[in-house]
Amino acid sequence: MRSTKDLQEEILHWKKENDVCILAHAYQSQNILEIADVTGDSYALSVQAAKAPQKTILMCGVRFMAETAKLLSPEKKVLLSHDGAGCPMAEQITPEELESLKKTYPGYAVVAYINTTARLKAHCDVCVTSSSAVSIIRRMENDRILFLPDCNLGAWVRSQVPEKTFAFVSGGCPVHQTLRAEDVRSARGAHPHAPVLVHPECPPEVAAMADFVGSTTEIMDFAAKDCAASFIIGTENSIVEHLQFLCPEKRFYPLSKDCVCHDMRLTTLQDVLDCVKGEGGTEIVLEPEVAAGAKRCIDAMLKLGG
Repeated sequence: MRSTKDLQEEILHWKKENDVCILAHAYQSQNILEIADVTGDSYALSVQAAKAPQKTILMCGVRFMAETAKLLSPEKKVLLSHDGAGCPMAEQITPEELESLKKTYPGYAVVAYINTTARLKAHCDVCVTSSSAVSIIRRMENDRILFLPDCNLGAWVRSQVPEKTFAFVSGGCPVHQTLRAEDVRSARGAHPHAPVLVHPECPPEVAAMADFVGSTTEIMDFAAKDCAASFIIGTENSIVEHLQFLCPEKRFYPLSKDCVCHDMRLTTLQDVLDCVKGEGGTEIVLEPEVAAGAKRCIDAMLKLGG
């Protein structure tokens, strides 16, 4: 029977042999992060992939992340580690529905969260990440913003940019949406000295009770640098494990045991091995008009300082 170490060593051999750059989103398991070339948030992964010398990119994450990698590295072969790894939030609005929304909100600039499909981005004005949304929207000339699909993230951005008018749709992350104010009260009761760190995809009442609100990377950076001895983590529970490896002298507790993204958990080490050997994975291919439109949306983000 092979061990985790055996599989990891095979992967390291084959990724070098076949010139593959492995990207692993922070919500992947620790054993996958250990063999990745780049780890982090979705957009940062794609930016680093574009700079990598390898000709093949393997995204250990979900489909919209692989699409973003392809948009920023069109000349490279981009693989998704598991064909079934989607993102429910990314699929919540179709381009056709967005075109109808534009008629309801004439004159509004359409801001797409990075957690959207390439097809939807092609119909939007600018793309944002959870860490760049506030600064980018502040810099936009338009004072009226149609933000989609995550109304929780949108509400948090609106609280930071009250001078602008926002319109939202009923969408969001079904994983972060499970978190409740009662979870915060219960966690604080169990760990009274631990700061609560949450993702802005959480419901507004949860974000309002937190000590810090930020992206996955920002949460991890805060926990690593802050002097507190323990923390309550309000995002996908894999981050609790990763932080424990990163900061063994500190303690980390999940805000809820149910904050688990099953799509992210689909990818296994065997999937990664099959991909780097050229025997697995799904190649990302985008229609030229979709790629051009979505890239325009991302370029607008870069122009505004994303």
